[in-house]
Amino acid sequence: MVIPIMSEWGEKKGTNLLATGDWTHPLWFKELETNLEEAGKGIYKLKNSDKKTRFLLSGEISSIYTANGKGRRVHTLFFAPSLEVVRKINEELTKRGANLLSDGRPIVGLSCQELCEVVWGVDESVLVIPAHAWTPWFALYGSKSGFDSVKECFGQYEQRIYAIETGLSSDPMMNWQIADLDRRAIVSFSDAHSPKKLAREATVLAGDIDGEITFADVSSAISERFTGKPGRLKIAYTIEFYPEEGKYHYTGHRTCGVVQTPEETRKKGTICHVCGRPLTVGVMHRVEQLGHLPELTAIKKTNDVGLTGYYHPTDKTRPPYVMLVPLHEIIAESLEVGVASKRVDELYQRLIAEFGSEMNVLLKTKADELTHLAGPKLAEGVAKVRSGNIAINPGYDGVFGEVKIWGDKQVSNQLQSNQQTLF
Repeated sequence: MVIPIMSEWGEKKGTNLLATGDWTHPLWFKELETNLEEAGKGIYKLKNSDKKTRFLLSGEISSIYTANGKGRRVHTLFFAPSLEVVRKINEELTKRGANLLSDGRPIVGLSCQELCEVVWGVDESVLVIPAHAWTPWFALYGSKSGFDSVKECFGQYEQRIYAIETGLSSDPMMNWQIADLDRRAIVSFSDAHSPKKLAREATVLAGDIDGEITFADVSSAISERFTGKPGRLKIAYTIEFYPEEGKYHYTGHRTCGVVQTPEETRKKGTICHVCGRPLTVGVMHRVEQLGHLPELTAIKKTNDVGLTGYYHPTDKTRPPYVMLVPLHEIIAESLEVGVASKRVDELYQRLIAEFGSEMNVLLKTKADELTHLAGPKLAEGVAKVRSGNIAINPGYDGVFGEVKIWGDKQVSNQLQSNQQTLF
């Protein structure tokens, strides 16, 4: 995950705007200075390269502090408009005792409000977005150490929090049921950790993209719903991990192998019946706890290649979303081999060479074209993912959910029963 490799994989994935991550770390900041040059104002690219991949300067900071008598742990994303702004923010954080060398995502004792004061004291245009907002341990709404509202977390600055990031264990439909988020954008990022996992989630921007875009273009697209001020770009839709595949979707305790649906949690409570310790309350149950709006059922629309889009049933201003499984996983299951197999990489590269990018394969390529190049099993797998006709054992307490594209129908039916208000 260095800039030249990220640029290469951005093209393979078909994701032409990536976040740099980790600009608080002094060594990585030097890497950014060495490898990046400005393309559009506040948007960067690999120096001396004709690659299409562009970069936003981003950092994630972990706040661990006490508020209202409770320990809080919240991860927040910060997007800066220039390397000079980043440099000044890092200087201010260091003055306040932050050890920026400790990790790519530093831990600070500053509250979320204090962090906002630091970054906006340097530049008012810095974009602040709560990261993976529902993760139990380190998030705005986290069941273990988060808050019940944006205002409770960000106080006087709540009016400048224009969006929240869904994380892998939630999707827009779940977030649409939260009154606190009615005016805020729902965005998705991949939280990749490795090149192959880039773009497992993404936010798609559309509009006037003739020429280079700017930081202000991206920021206004994300803030438009809250501010009411349209810009050059807008959010067209988001690409989502199936939320059941995320590792905190259901309530559970991995040590004891206990996993509960929200319905089971309402009946049994949040204490592990095996060891007597508290369960990790999953995102689904947490959404139910904070959801104050009527239950929603998404409107599903399918396009000419069988891709299902999920639309808000009443609010047409809400961008829709699609749900995908990474191409490497589809290939691996179609070949009945592990995802790290050389055969998976070979077929992946052939598909990218033929169709241009992973996004083209997953979102746009017709079944007969996939069949011609990779065989009917792969084409069937992509079709099943596009339509949602797959089986998933939901994740819980840090355990990723298990996807079976050609899975047990009983598991799939149970999943649909548990999630009927969402799908």
